[in-house]
Amino acid sequence: MSKVFALVDCNNFYASCERVFDPRLEGKPVVVLSNNDGCIVARSNEAKALGIKMGAPAFQWEDLFKKNNVTVFSSNYSLYGDMSERVMETLEQFTPDMEVYSIDEAFLSLKGIPPSEVTDYVRRIRATVRRWTGIPVSIGVGQTKTLAKTASKIAKNNPRTGGVFNITDHPEIDTLLDNMPVADVWGIGPRHEIFLKRFGIHTARQLRDAHDIWVRKHLTVAGLRIVFELRGVSCIPLEEMPMPKKGILSSRSFGRPVEYLSELKEAMATFVSRAAEKLRAQRSAAHILHVFLLTNRFKEDEPQYSNSATTVLPVPSSYTPELIRYAHTLLEILYKPGYRYKKTGVFLTEIVPENEIQTSLLVPGYPYERNREVMELVDRINARWGTDTVRYASEGIQREWSMRRERLSPHYTTVWSEIPVVKA
Repeated sequence: MSKVFALVDCNNFYASCERVFDPRLEGKPVVVLSNNDGCIVARSNEAKALGIKMGAPAFQWEDLFKKNNVTVFSSNYSLYGDMSERVMETLEQFTPDMEVYSIDEAFLSLKGIPPSEVTDYVRRIRATVRRWTGIPVSIGVGQTKTLAKTASKIAKNNPRTGGVFNITDHPEIDTLLDNMPVADVWGIGPRHEIFLKRFGIHTARQLRDAHDIWVRKHLTVAGLRIVFELRGVSCIPLEEMPMPKKGILSSRSFGRPVEYLSELKEAMATFVSRAAEKLRAQRSAAHILHVFLLTNRFKEDEPQYSNSATTVLPVPSSYTPELIRYAHTLLEILYKPGYRYKKTGVFLTEIVPENEIQTSLLVPGYPYERNREVMELVDRINARWGTDTVRYASEGIQREWSMRRERLSPHYTTVWSEIPVVKA
């Protein structure tokens, strides 16, 4: 067996992060809400057992929350991001080859681990992550990334596995794939599910055994790779260096309706700053800036308005003040008084590597080096002392338009004043 992959998946990640710093919540129902405390985005197993639905509007479940003493949190993304980094740093101790797939998932290469020792090895990984970070994880092992993903679903959903399932040495893999709906196969989305079921393909095994020519014709080469992976042929390698994003969106719904251009400009400056930070983090610059503005379409008794505008920068840039200036110009064009706005945002596209920026004869003497040095200094300060240690005045001070976060837990790991203190 030339290749073996493990998929490490943090269990109920956001809820688990909250429990790490409040052990009293262990064994009790916990839910985490989306921006503006809108919808349910994470549930503990106890909350799932109460029938609480993922993505459901929180206000519809308030009575059940109170009746069953459900603990409810606003999303604390700085905490979750920091805890994710701690989990990934722990996993790096066990393999030099790893792909961070999402905030709560990572693929590991187990190449070099003897087959007879693989299961014990990943159990040690699981125990170490729990001991070092407090986060419970499930781990699936397979000859391919797709099979590892399949095994991780089994590990998570079947308590008898103890959180670890190795599909490579399972004697009844056909039965396992027979019992897995085709929709649960990694890479098969809702549209593919509907299409496959029309042709009688309802399970992972039926997809695995489909004819290669038919699969390539209807699911393209990407679908054929999935089929080969289900057969144990590795076709999807680890992506140890994530590809740079081709587009960066920064936007949030407001905590309350916004009517004045001054507040919209504050919000826009904040969103542009975040987008520019992401650009610089991947050493890129954007050539096109797109701004949008809209009201709350669910408020049928209020006048509705939405619009967007785009500009092409003369030189691709990641210089925050410049991007803010262009965004504010577009916002002034879009803004109409008399409306209660719900959301605005910026979308950066035509992204190019910073070392491949094409100069323009129309912008002689563009200060590339000075802009780069200024932004590097700002990013270093904020990385060391925390987000928004240095920010632009145009982002505002009070930010009364900010999203609602009435149930926000402390920033236990990223704000000095909120670090837990043990008293004798």
